[in-house]
Amino acid sequence: MSSSTVKETKLSHALIPLTFLIGSLVYAIQFAGLDPHLPIFMSGIVAAGVAVFGLGYKWKNIQEGVVDTIKMSMEAILILMIIGMVVGTWILSGVVPTMIFYGLKIISPAIFLPATLIICAIVSIATGSSWSTAATVGIALMGVGTGLGIPPQMTAGAIISGAYMGDKLSPLSDTTNLAPAMAGAKLFDHIRHMLYTTTPSFIISLVLFAFLGMKYAGAALDINSINEILGTLSGNFNINPVLFLVPVLTIAMVVKKVPAVPGLFGGALLGGIFAMMFQGASVGDVFGALHYGFESATGNEMVDSLLSRGGMDSMMWTISLIICALFFGGVMERTGMLGAVAAVILKRANTTGKLVLSTVLTPMFVNTVAGDQYLSIVVPGRMFKNAYTDRGLHPKNLSRALEDSGTLTSPLIPWNTCGAYMIATLGIAPWIYVPYCFLNLLNPVISVFYGYTGITMEALDEETAKELKADALAD
Repeated sequence: MSSSTVKETKLSHALIPLTFLIGSLVYAIQFAGLDPHLPIFMSGIVAAGVAVFGLGYKWKNIQEGVVDTIKMSMEAILILMIIGMVVGTWILSGVVPTMIFYGLKIISPAIFLPATLIICAIVSIATGSSWSTAATVGIALMGVGTGLGIPPQMTAGAIISGAYMGDKLSPLSDTTNLAPAMAGAKLFDHIRHMLYTTTPSFIISLVLFAFLGMKYAGAALDINSINEILGTLSGNFNINPVLFLVPVLTIAMVVKKVPAVPGLFGGALLGGIFAMMFQGASVGDVFGALHYGFESATGNEMVDSLLSRGGMDSMMWTISLIICALFFGGVMERTGMLGAVAAVILKRANTTGKLVLSTVLTPMFVNTVAGDQYLSIVVPGRMFKNAYTDRGLHPKNLSRALEDSGTLTSPLIPWNTCGAYMIATLGIAPWIYVPYCFLNLLNPVISVFYGYTGITMEALDEETAKELKADALAD
């Protein structure tokens, strides 16, 4: 395709599919009661139509962009399928019931939410993965919270806040490595610089969750209901502390840098082996749990709703939503429509505060319209890199802002890969958990505050400036 046949992409071109997306989503979800899949996919078709008929792009080139975007998220899609398998075999084996059983015995309602935040943060720092954290301790904590009478949206908010805090600060995390690579910063400089925004966000979140927990401290526990849950679990599963080996070994594999796909599938297989050893399951039962999930029939409505989950099939709704979002995002990225919107934002960033605000808002925008966390870091990272250098700002300011926004707001969008994953894994409805993701909501605000006040905004030193110049010449 000759570049001379393609017109320059302007904001007016990008606004056509964006307006269609917003309008169709509002109609489908609010008025027609439909899923968001079709509106998002049709918005991709509209974007492609604008690119072909209005800008002169060839469909082949657009398709290549879509395929490239989907390729970036193929590992995430595979992980989603495997997490469904993990959930299925971990329930069949008694791992999840055992974790819920002991959790109900040990944790009190007053400390449950702050404890959940801390536990998920520790596991996520150790593994470098918010997804693995949600799929292991997160699933069990959702069950414990339900048993203690904590609303599921609060529990999910604490899990997501802790999981993404750890993911953001762990050197094992993919986004923690991607952000400094895009900005031109060093990994551990980036991590140390993020402590300035993440630490106050975490402390405030801890206080807020402790405050919420106080509401349940004085409430009378329904001891009969809890005892009924405990009795149902022990009556239908072989509850054994040895089963904790399965999540411990799975987390250990992730910590030891075993790649996510084989590591998590190993966890699913471990669940299957322990199901045969401890619950008397057959090979057919294990395969059924891997594919279709576990169907609980204890007669206890609460237990059955908690444990009837998992399986590869359970993730197909989520995977199809992600692919629709990636189709739309791929068209928007390849045809320059995302860049056109970001360029308009960049023109108005004529102060350090406005630059940081723009950097925080742009990944949110990309997370919403492209549906992919990686694009929310890569696209703004490319766009704002020179702007930070021109203003004499160290690249770690950019990498921090990218993560403060791109990483942390991704699970708040239901059709984003991260949002769809959390909804499917934790078994929660879209949107209702968002107000309780305190850390994810606070972190971008604190980042913008630092930008306008100059607090922790580090100047570009001579050595780093030389390195950036050398990198630019090499490119």
